[in-house]
Parts: sequence; structure tokens; C-alpha cells
Amino acid sequence: MLATKGYAAFDPNSPLAPFNFQRRDVGPHDVLLEIQFCGVCHSDLHTAKGEWAGTNFPVVPGHEIVGRILKVGNHVQNFKEGDLAGVGCMVDSCQSCPSCSDGYEQYCENGFTGTYNSPEKGMDTPTYGGYSNQIVVSEKFVLKIREDQDLARVAPLLCAGITTFSPLRHWKVGQGHKVGVVGLGGLGHMAVKLAASMGAEVTVLSTSPSKEADAQSLGAHKFVVTKDENALREVRGYFDFIINTVSAKVSLDMYAGLLRRDGTMILLGVPPEAPELHAGTLIFGRRSIAGSLIGGIAETQEMLDYCAEHNILSDIEVISMSQINTAYDRMLAGDVKYRFVIDMSTLENGHS
Repeated sequence: MLATKGYAAFDPNSPLAPFNFQRRDVGPHDVLLEIQFCGVCHSDLHTAKGEWAGTNFPVVPGHEIVGRILKVGNHVQNFKEGDLAGVGCMVDSCQSCPSCSDGYEQYCENGFTGTYNSPEKGMDTPTYGGYSNQIVVSEKFVLKIREDQDLARVAPLLCAGITTFSPLRHWKVGQGHKVGVVGLGGLGHMAVKLAASMGAEVTVLSTSPSKEADAQSLGAHKFVVTKDENALREVRGYFDFIINTVSAKVSLDMYAGLLRRDGTMILLGVPPEAPELHAGTLIFGRRSIAGSLIGGIAETQEMLDYCAEHNILSDIEVISMSQINTAYDRMLAGDVKYRFVIDMSTLENGHS
């Protein structure tokens, strides 16, 4: 076993604190990654606070992981010691169900193994995530990272990037499409960058007028304040697609009414309460509401390569490991543009 240092939540109410634990040894098909940066996703906070059922404490969050490979198993074919690599939201799946066979491991019909807070296959311990100095992962769930990029800004692509890239690719969003993006946070700012890069006209739909300048700097062509009835009226029946990234309670009815005939709203956020929606809003326009979850491994690699080619990176604020609890408070207050990323070289400072 490999002695590993990390930060964990020990219960829903206490601050995250240093945690020493064991990783499995490197098996024949495994990669050992020294973690250099780890993004801070809203899912980390929900899990650490026990807001989603099933948190297994202590939990080490983190699934936007980038770093350098320290060791590979003797059957590993696509990676070698010294390579840059990444790990996203999954570290395993059944590899045999129809979804896995089609390259959609995120929809594994037997349940994928999350990077943290999942039962680790063949072991009695849960998986522990990227708020740590190293991680051991099957080669099949490791991603290639190019050497010429800002590694800290690549990290959030492993969740926020693929979560927005996957639906844009699936629905073939491109030139001539009008896309609305609801929410300008960690997911929303990536949706704007990616949709604009694919040739779509992008409109940010926000309750905050103060975000207009940021939206334009990220590549948005238009900005609509959703509290302004006149502004909303002008975009009724306007959008081919709406990417809804909000995890708070919102009126799906209002946003669905902004779709043109045959338009689709794609839900990426998971509000705590069931949203309200009148069937008539969909029926009188043949509109659709869909959902999308991260992406498969091949698609995630495609996204990383696409972002490298188009110089698309996350907008981040780098923090030390000891600042994680303050970062959680700031995330709750919406005070981040647009993703916190932990410099894992600071982890040692938090350990005795």
C-alpha cells in the first residue's frame, strides 16, 4: 500500500482537515500520478457537506486532477513515467454493459466508480479523490495532457470542461445555432467559451446585470437579464439550445418558453428541489428538455485535445490547500471567477 497525504471532510459540519490514508499499490494496468493541481467543483462541496445522500466519511474530494506520472504498471501501454496526465470524475466502470461498450462509461448500467466517495473495486475502502498528493488509477481512465499548457487552468476541464463539451457535441451545436447559457459560473463560463468556439451565437441568461462585461470577455455575443421582462420578451422562441448550468431552484417553464420550435434545453445542474414545468410549454412548440452527465473517456480526451488546439482554458484562482475551507465559503457566496484550483505543492504545509 502507498502512504498518501490529503485533506478530508470528517463529518458534514467540520472544516476539511489533513488526513493520512493508503492507496493501493500500482497494479499491472495502473498508473501512479503525482497530483500537481486539483480543481474545486461544486460537487465537492455538496458531498463534503453531506447535502447529497450517501457521503461516506471521511471523504477526500477532488475530481479535476492533473499531474505527472511517477510509475506505470508493466502492462500499461499508452503512458510512461514522466508524462503529464489527468483524471476526471470516474476511475472505473464495468467495461461490459452496452453504455461502456459504446464509450459512454459515465452511463455505465452497473454504475461507474467515482473518483471519490465510491466503493473501490476489489477493496474495502471508498475511493479518495484529488485533494491529495498522489492517486493510483487504471490506465483506461487516465487522460493525456499536452506539455505546452498552463496545467492549473487545464484541471477544471476534467469536469467543467467535459460536462459542457459533451452536450454541445451530442446535439451537434455549431455555426448558425443560437445558444443560451443559464448561469455564469464554473460550468457556464466553459459553456460560453466552447459554444462560441464552435461557431454558435451565444447569449448569457443571468439574473446579475454586473456579469455582462465578463460574459462578453468570455465570448458571449449577447446578454439578457432574466429579471427584465422586456428583455425576456425579445428572446421568446429565440434559442435552438439552452445550456442550463444552475443548481438552484429555477423556473424551467420560463426558460423553455425561450426555445424556438424543436428547441432543446439541456440540464447540467441538479437543483435540490424538483423544478416546475407545465407540459403545455413543451407541447406547443415540440420543445424538449434533456439532461447530460460529464462524458466518456474517449470524448473527454477529444475535449482536452480540442481545448488545446483552440487555446481554451478555464478561468481560475489558484489557492493553497489550507485555503480550501475559505474557498468553500466563497463558492457558496458566488465569489469565484470561475473555478478554484488547489496547488497541491502546498499540501505538505497543512500536515504535521
